[in-house]
Amino acid sequence: MAGSGISSESGSGAFRDDENCHKQVSPIRGGGSRNTSPSGRVGSRNTSPSRQKVIKTKPRGLDEETVATFGKVVHPDVQMEDNIWAMLPEDLLNEILARVPPFMIFRLRSVCKRWNLILQDHSFLKFHSQVPSHGPCLLTFWKNSQTPQCSVFSLPLKTWYRIPFNFLPQWAFWLVGSSGGLVCFSGLDGLTFRTLVCNPLTQTWRTLPSMNYDQQRQLIVVVDRTDKSFKVIATSDIYGDRSLPTEVYDSKIDKWTVHQIMPAVNLCSSKMAYCDSRLYLETLSPLGLMMYRLDLGYWEHIPAKFPRSLLDGYLVAGTHKRLFLVGRIGLYSTLQSMRIWELDHAKIMWVEISRMPPKYFRALLRLSAERFECFGQDNLICFTSWNQGKGLLYDVDKKVWSWIAGCALQSFNSQVCFYEPRFDASVH
Repeated sequence: MAGSGISSESGSGAFRDDENCHKQVSPIRGGGSRNTSPSGRVGSRNTSPSRQKVIKTKPRGLDEETVATFGKVVHPDVQMEDNIWAMLPEDLLNEILARVPPFMIFRLRSVCKRWNLILQDHSFLKFHSQVPSHGPCLLTFWKNSQTPQCSVFSLPLKTWYRIPFNFLPQWAFWLVGSSGGLVCFSGLDGLTFRTLVCNPLTQTWRTLPSMNYDQQRQLIVVVDRTDKSFKVIATSDIYGDRSLPTEVYDSKIDKWTVHQIMPAVNLCSSKMAYCDSRLYLETLSPLGLMMYRLDLGYWEHIPAKFPRSLLDGYLVAGTHKRLFLVGRIGLYSTLQSMRIWELDHAKIMWVEISRMPPKYFRALLRLSAERFECFGQDNLICFTSWNQGKGLLYDVDKKVWSWIAGCALQSFNSQVCFYEPRFDASVH
């Protein structure tokens, strides 16, 4: 997905629409669906002189199914004078700009020197932290000729944006994940295993101190916006050595602390899910889940048996303490199906809540052994298939399946996660 499209100057950010995706992304409409009836053409051309032109705007952070349509009367004979913007009070201007989609800010920074320095304005960052989130995005990261590449798909705007990632060091190779506007990477700097966190919007990053046990580890990053801090949890090493103790990095004290060693278990997946201050991993022996209590610092086994004939399972964290299990069921390709279960914490059992419709399953995974990835955020579950280059979204609350619009996803070496764009997310 080479990007050129609409771009800003280097001094005002290098965010731009992805060129290869531009033709596939349809313009945003207020209602989200086409209406051909004369009475339903709100915002379209109307030749009647008695009617005024109506422009529909979309509230920030809402998807098309729940968006409300607002009408704004536009008088074509009234022009917005430049001095009106110049006379706006500083707080009012910052409050307006804080509601602009984050990716648009970089295009607005080229307007004037005052707006170019907006990311250093503490008043703007304060307003930005108080407005509703832009909404979930998908971040894809890959390396092309050892050059980091990144694109972000905005679900509310249904548009791809290219983000320059050449500010990262060369050893940042593995995408760990994202939380609260921060993205975490790990890699080998020579023979030393290192971890870093960055904010792609502000292009800031820093390397975390070395762990007490310097080995490649399974990591997960967690941001706490209430106290403006973040934690990185390191469990067993990626090669399955269970003798390493769990380590937790806390940005408030800027160091790693050693916690309990995970009990001897046979993990069936390296995928982890963080939900309600608890970290979950799947285990085969003993069968069930291993849960790490971040507040108490110890591991606990949960004997939640997996559904029968489960081929591959992914743990996905939802909102309000909800934990989901996603996987394929069936021994034969013609009988396979993708299902979603939710953990009943009281009964300690998985309860099926949804199945992927056959037409989506066949389009996403044409072969029974085809590799797919699954991850989630805020009760949204994303399925990706690198062989087919497709992405599918499922809204757990609305029970709606939908394809990711625009470009096909990158090749097999891409890494994907949900991402929440925020200017106020600090790496310190």
